[in-house]
Amino acid sequence: MTESLSDEIKERISENIKQIRENIASAAVKSGRKPEDIKLLAVTKTVEPLRINYAMEKCGIKLIGENRVQELLSKSEHLKLNGIETHLIGHLQTNKVKKTVPRVTMIQSVDSVRLAKEISRVCETLNLTMNILLEINIGNEASKTGFKTEELDESLHEMASLGNISVRGLMCVPPICESPEEISKYFENMSRYFVDIRAKKYDNVFMEVLSMGMSDDYVYAIENGSNLVRIGSAIFGARIY
Repeated sequence: MTESLSDEIKERISENIKQIRENIASAAVKSGRKPEDIKLLAVTKTVEPLRINYAMEKCGIKLIGENRVQELLSKSEHLKLNGIETHLIGHLQTNKVKKTVPRVTMIQSVDSVRLAKEISRVCETLNLTMNILLEINIGNEASKTGFKTEELDESLHEMASLGNISVRGLMCVPPICESPEEISKYFENMSRYFVDIRAKKYDNVFMEVLSMGMSDDYVYAIENGSNLVRIGSAIFGARIY
């Protein structure tokens, strides 16, 4: 890891975040909300700790998200996380729940009742309650994990009795789309499920967070109801694998 960031990199990160916040504000107003109603999560997948710390300390980033448990664990000792929320936003295997739970404030990518049960079980042993989002496979894609929309009702009833998790909302990664109109339709459908579930008032389910929208589509997501956007490359630049 290098000792310091160049002024060019610092300026680029600062300008990117400033522009994203302006875009978020415009989309929020267009959707009848206030800019502060929308949370910005900085996705830190493959991003070096120096850049993440700069975004948090100098650019006001208060929420970060990691995709991979191993990367989350390896970076955490190098990050200045005082006052920062950390979310896991990528696929979580049940055998990695125990390592993950103490390091995050929310798991956004809960894609099965089995995983929810394991999170609750581990949290019980640690005397914790974990906030989770349910990942919805909104495009019914065979290549992606997540709840199918037709499974939601039964799954929510099953999770309502789990004492050490709290379902705070929904998240999705829509299919790759050809046009803004096409992707907006997926976001609109997600928003409808979010509102419908909130109206049903399941036990232990609080529809507060609708996490959708990434670097290429977050404006359309906000216009269709998202209140948390997950942005990585538009902040930090193209990922280096």
